[in-house]
Amino acid sequence: MLTLPFLRDNRAAAVAGLRKKHVPEPEQAVDRILELDARRRTAQQESDALAAQANQQAKRIGELMKQGQKAEAEALRAQVAEEKARMKDLADAVAQAEADMQAALVLLPNIPSAAVPEGRVAEDNVVAKEGGRKPELHPGAQPHWELIKTLGIIDFELGVKITGAGFPVYRGGGALLQRRLIQLFLDRAVEAGYEEVQPPILVNADSGFGTGQLPDKEGQMYHAVADDLYLIPTAEVPVTNIFRDVILERHQLPQKLAGYTPCFRREAGSWGAHVRGLNRLHQFDKVEIVQVRTPEESYQALEEMCAHVESLLDTLELPWRKLLLCGGDMSFSSAQTFDYEVWSAAQGRWLEVSSVSNFETFQANRLKLRYRPEEKKTALAHTLNGSAMALPRIVAALLENNQQPDGSVVLPAVLNMPVLRPVA
Repeated sequence: MLTLPFLRDNRAAAVAGLRKKHVPEPEQAVDRILELDARRRTAQQESDALAAQANQQAKRIGELMKQGQKAEAEALRAQVAEEKARMKDLADAVAQAEADMQAALVLLPNIPSAAVPEGRVAEDNVVAKEGGRKPELHPGAQPHWELIKTLGIIDFELGVKITGAGFPVYRGGGALLQRRLIQLFLDRAVEAGYEEVQPPILVNADSGFGTGQLPDKEGQMYHAVADDLYLIPTAEVPVTNIFRDVILERHQLPQKLAGYTPCFRREAGSWGAHVRGLNRLHQFDKVEIVQVRTPEESYQALEEMCAHVESLLDTLELPWRKLLLCGGDMSFSSAQTFDYEVWSAAQGRWLEVSSVSNFETFQANRLKLRYRPEEKKTALAHTLNGSAMALPRIVAALLENNQQPDGSVVLPAVLNMPVLRPVA
């Protein structure tokens, strides 16, 4: 959440940043918050002045009573009663202005960093780096949704029967591949200095608010209404909320956590090859990495996290590219985001498999996450997170890029997988 001091002192920068994120009427949005803030402060100042005056008048009433000037004391007492009634009205005005201001403030997205390019849609993102080599497949190579049928490793129809569309059942080699990938990603995260955690996959509304999913993405989250709990869209939510309402000492930074969870997203359905098979699911597995850093270190940490993702893609021998997202394609909470895509040879297109973001102080302000620098005065920390990695499209690319002319799939040696062969 943007802070009031930032909006007061940097109105022009705030408006420009919101415009880069294509927020409608950013000037009006910022000015509305500043107007409510001014109204709140004016009412509070008047209330404070009346309270100070009432204290002085109470002393005067006592003096008048001691001097036998009862009529004057009663008149002053009546005046104080009127002032207290006014103070009650002012307190209500302060509370209403505060509530209206907070309601408007939480709807403002984060301001993009200066490095974020202009743009509205994914086509405006900038390719920052590429790695790996695109494979050349044999004639008749199949997309993964056909391969999994012949291999018998993922059953979408059974998932529909059990739950619904977008909830596949992994069987045999498919389940083993999931397990090997999760283990690889967790092991590499621990080797990179991350502490492994296993968080809950249901969170309360405060946790959703803390990382910016609520109220922005309420309709995209599965909601257990009876308990008012939400199925997580990513491990970022519970892992980052470990630090909600926490003050970290300087020597406790950086904090680096990694966690595996299933993830759940109520994304709107659509048709076409771009959402077939594993390309878009309602439930999927992911290993997430999270860091808490000082402002001075956070962009270096962002590059370190990107390098970690790149090392995983190289290990899996997948061709990849790194995209710097434009303002219009960034998430609500992000100040800067790099997406990673892998080349799907059979589909002939890039598939997003990771997103690595620096939120600067945006999440920390909502979480009330602070740290204590050397001068002992607390300050908001910076939070970062990244997918390392999301499994479905990784699996899709691995199957497609490693298929053989006889229909089998020979996966990279690092996974220690048997050859996946067509079922009889």
